[in-house]
Amino acid sequence: MNAPHIPPQSQDAMPAHEYKMDPAPDYAPRHPGSGKLEGKVALVAGGDSGIGRAVSVLFAREGAKVAIAYLEEDRDAEETKRLVEAEGGEALLLPGDLGIKRNCEAAVEKTVSEFGQLDILINNGAQQWIDEEFTELSEEKMRQMIGSNIMAYMFLTQVALPHLKKGARIINTSSVNAFAGHGTLVTYSMTRGASLAFTRSMASNLVDKGITVNAVAPGPIWTPFIPGTMPAEEVEDFGSGTPMGRPGQPWEVATAYLFFASSDGEYYTGQTMHPNGGMVVGA
Repeated sequence: MNAPHIPPQSQDAMPAHEYKMDPAPDYAPRHPGSGKLEGKVALVAGGDSGIGRAVSVLFAREGAKVAIAYLEEDRDAEETKRLVEAEGGEALLLPGDLGIKRNCEAAVEKTVSEFGQLDILINNGAQQWIDEEFTELSEEKMRQMIGSNIMAYMFLTQVALPHLKKGARIINTSSVNAFAGHGTLVTYSMTRGASLAFTRSMASNLVDKGITVNAVAPGPIWTPFIPGTMPAEEVEDFGSGTPMGRPGQPWEVATAYLFFASSDGEYYTGQTMHPNGGMVVGA
């Protein structure tokens, strides 16, 4: 796959907006659906854009109904809903800060009320900032990132569990930075390490109930995280340091979530997939 040219760009927002990105991230599934998720209901946190959008569209192609939880990016979320419906699927939009437990309770309640069940939980929403000087990082930003990247995963899983039956799937987004670390993304890397530990611990906790818990740890992927985090001049070379010499696209990551969500991944729990362009890290 040839890497598209990415011009310098930045956005003064986190989460940033997919509709403002140039070029647009590639979310589109590459293969016809085969009914792998027929009759299933998935709740995708951070489903409005980036990896979450690609997962939502791919799951819809495979037959799932999709509830899309997001913070406040209404324009991106409406487009993802349109894309899910274009695949013949049903979509439900759920705006709100999932770092607040009552919003997680509302999201799960609305999903089950609308679709009658919940089978797949994707903990994917997150925020990221560059820690230019760690000693000067504000308590407010630390707590905001921990709320978004750790507490939201725990709260959403907590309130979803009473609705998850044997055969249900929980898939958490981690990061290559949970394994390799990153000198200017200290706080973000810490939270992604937490999501990895949460995955392994909950896998052990839920194995007797027949619920699998796995993680996906992407490397540099062209999503709204990038212009929302990096200086414009650094965005131009984004992903060039991987062995493949390019960033990944969201569709290339979504297939990992599908594997874990479908019967293909039935014998996997507590495991991590690494769509990262060839960066070798610890398992």
